[in-house]
Amino acid sequence: MNVTPSEFLALRFEEHRPHLRAVAYRMLGSLAEADDAIQEAWLRLSGSEDRRIDNLGGWLTTVVGRVCLDILRARKRRGEEPLEHRLPDPVISREDSADPEQQALLADSVGLALLVVLESLSPAERLAFVLHDLFGLPFEEIAPIVDRSPATAKKLASRARLRVRGTTPPPDPDRAGQRRVVDAFLTAARGGDFDALLALLDPDVVLRADGGALTGGLRTIRGATAVAGQLETFQRMASTATTHAALVNGSAGLVNTLDGKPLSVMSFTVTGGRIAAIDILSDPARLAQLDLAPAQD
Repeated sequence: MNVTPSEFLALRFEEHRPHLRAVAYRMLGSLAEADDAIQEAWLRLSGSEDRRIDNLGGWLTTVVGRVCLDILRARKRRGEEPLEHRLPDPVISREDSADPEQQALLADSVGLALLVVLESLSPAERLAFVLHDLFGLPFEEIAPIVDRSPATAKKLASRARLRVRGTTPPPDPDRAGQRRVVDAFLTAARGGDFDALLALLDPDVVLRADGGALTGGLRTIRGATAVAGQLETFQRMASTATTHAALVNGSAGLVNTLDGKPLSVMSFTVTGGRIAAIDILSDPARLAQLDLAPAQD
């Protein structure tokens, strides 16, 4: 079977798509914008007169990085509400998922909490941190993307690292252990057991709840006692909704539905056997745009 040069180029591009989507998602925290960035990279590649690119993966990563940088800067210019005031898009997958594209997207367990912190960085800091610390690109390759010297690109990543460090505790690697804690949370919620719920929470736990326009955007509650004080809300959710176990950004989470319609997505960061963060997306408009099928199969 003969393959035209254009078809061969498209096949080579598809080989890099999972990696490119992972880069763009970490840069933007938005699945739709990540796909837009990848589409723009394809348009630039297919329109390029030079079809003999030696390192296609590096070339495409550079293009996607520049496109994402432009998107982040455009957000700033428009005065657009940053993701600090709304949760990033969660990625839902089955607990037994072996989908290579999902695995690439969720490598390094990039949770919602980290994505919220990344949004607080300047566009150049975020790009330098993501490309170097999460994907291992050398600063010599990052520097031209941000129009800086390699030394300055290194400083950008260092500043970003200092701001990120300590703000997002890494989840326990044992997913079975994570699920046991989440199941215990559900049991305590259904039973209205304040003491049992409190015992599951890290003293410095952070709850972020984003209901969109219904609730005025993102609400943040800090501290075990304050989060446990939301027991009535948790109990109502656990008692009325149908809960589906799922991985949310690679960690144990829940997709809650009511009469078959999505009600909320809950992500839990379990550290040291306790819940260090709970992220809840219940914005109907954004839930409607997510692929929740893996949690309901």
